[in-house]
Amino acid sequence: MPPSAPAAAAAPAAPVPVPVPSARGAWAEGRARLRAAATTEPGRLQIIGAVLALLVVVFGAVTALEVADRAAAADDVVSRSQPLSADAADIYRSLADADTAAASGFLAGAQEPAGVRERYASDIATASRLLVKAAANTEGSSRSAREIAALNEALPRYTGLVERARAANRQGLPLGGAYLRYANQQMTAEMLPAAERLYAAETARLARDDRDARAWPSISLAVGVVVIGALAWAQRRTYLRTNRVLNQGLLAATAASVVVLLWLAAGHTIARSQLADATRYGQDSLQVLNEARINSLKARANENLTLVARGAVLTEDGKDKYETDYGTGMDRLGSALARAGRLADDAPGRGPVQDAVQRVGEWRERHAAARATDDAGDYEGALARVIGDEESTGRSFDEVDAALKQALDHEQGEFTRAAEDGRGALAGLPAGAAALAVLGAVGAIMGINRRLSEYR
Repeated sequence: MPPSAPAAAAAPAAPVPVPVPSARGAWAEGRARLRAAATTEPGRLQIIGAVLALLVVVFGAVTALEVADRAAAADDVVSRSQPLSADAADIYRSLADADTAAASGFLAGAQEPAGVRERYASDIATASRLLVKAAANTEGSSRSAREIAALNEALPRYTGLVERARAANRQGLPLGGAYLRYANQQMTAEMLPAAERLYAAETARLARDDRDARAWPSISLAVGVVVIGALAWAQRRTYLRTNRVLNQGLLAATAASVVVLLWLAAGHTIARSQLADATRYGQDSLQVLNEARINSLKARANENLTLVARGAVLTEDGKDKYETDYGTGMDRLGSALARAGRLADDAPGRGPVQDAVQRVGEWRERHAAARATDDAGDYEGALARVIGDEESTGRSFDEVDAALKQALDHEQGEFTRAAEDGRGALAGLPAGAAALAVLGAVGAIMGINRRLSEYR
């Protein structure tokens, strides 16, 4: 009998799937545990402690970040944007004064006075140095960088034209006057407008930094109020449940939060006030005084060129262009000085402005006498009244420029002191807020743990 076939091997049992909790299930489980914890007083206390500690830490972090941002903007006002704005104004002044000195030296004849030549060289060196400094502190793609590049390109061309004018003048060639007029045209049509745009760009950046520094830290203030309200609620809850007036931990957390909030409000209020004073009593006056100085330099250059050109350049209505531009510059100078006088808030600021106004009046009188002398055919006499050593329009210009420099130095000091006080009001606040927030969070946790210990 044949052997029976072996029985088929039993099929292996299918593995039983192990349920894997989904992310949603874990979240649901967490919420279930939270609800379970909230049904008991110890659980509720743990939740309250965690929330209070988190709120205090968030308050400190937000305060530190917002104040650090405003402190950085205030530091830029003091150490970066305002100095660059002042340097841009000095670049303009140096270029305009160099143009004036070049014309004065040309009028003096073949033997240019050494003092005039040194003044021209000093102005060119100052402009070059300040352009290098501005380029090092300006972003390469900014508007200021483009203006600086244009000035660096144009300056060698201008000085080359001046040297050609001097060389021709020493040889008694009439071509020297043409070279000088061309150099002046390049200065007034290209270089000074570029310098003025540079000054406007840097002044606009100063205004932005000042605005950023003075912006209220609204988020920090709002979070601070919420934190103090939450801590007050927690202490009232403790009192209602235990009849204990004080919880030392929660009281410490509240005190730390109140200190941060008051420090924030007071420090920023002082900073805003000081920065506003720096703008009102410093920067506004500086802008007007720089405008006055610019118009003074323009008027002086045009006055000199009136004698250099001797009627060769006319306006469309047939008047001497340089004499017309001189009158326009003097009118603008008088208007700027009037505004500067109204802005000056103390005697040291008003005194130089009043002196400049008086010197401008003398300048106008001496210019009128020089023009009358020239119109009478006495060119040498007119020349002496313009570039002479005694009672000349050149002497009046120097006195006006010296008075404006004194006023500018005073207002610069006013700005710097007020702006530094504003920056100082924010010093230490970011680090202090962070440290107090940590202490406050520790206090909140200790206060809650004190209550939890009663249930053990």
